[in-house]
Amino acid sequence: MQTTTLSFENLHNHGELFANMLRARRELFIERNKWDLPEALGMEYDQYDTPASRWVVVHDELGQVLAGNRLTPTTARCGIYTYMIRDAQKGLLDTIPSHLLHDEAPVAETVWESSRLFVSQRVPLVQRRPIYFNLVQELAKAARSLGASQCLTLLNANWTLWYKRVGIDMTAMGPVMEIDGIKNQVVSMNFASNLH
Repeated sequence: MQTTTLSFENLHNHGELFANMLRARRELFIERNKWDLPEALGMEYDQYDTPASRWVVVHDELGQVLAGNRLTPTTARCGIYTYMIRDAQKGLLDTIPSHLLHDEAPVAETVWESSRLFVSQRVPLVQRRPIYFNLVQELAKAARSLGASQCLTLLNANWTLWYKRVGIDMTAMGPVMEIDGIKNQVVSMNFASNLH
């Protein structure tokens, strides 16, 4: 198992890994979950897949994607869009409720958003925990290297059952809400105590 953090600056060094990650996202989010998302050439993408973002990908030595995640700075801006949680709060995304945060969505160099976190459905259940742990650890490492002391993410509301096992300090930032029949909540991952 390998973990790679991709950016527009380095993705050419990793062959098909970026495309494979977008294919894996399509397989899970569009084919399995039936989400109405943009797709092209067998890949899922959205307005936040820009040069401002980074992608943490867990994969095998052949480039088969096991898990992935996107990191976007809260200072990003592309047309009317900034980052997913803030845009949902501003009413720009009709698939996510606008009341997802208790306070106004932050915009700061030290705060990034973690989104599109997934573990491939092809991964057997028994292998998911170590892969998820590896993904979250690499996400934390990548976020810290970008200067983030905090990451906001929209997670399944069951995060309180497992977050201590991955060694990340997490705090609820909004109410539990149902989206597509699943209870979700915006959570802050705090890296400030671990910054070097």
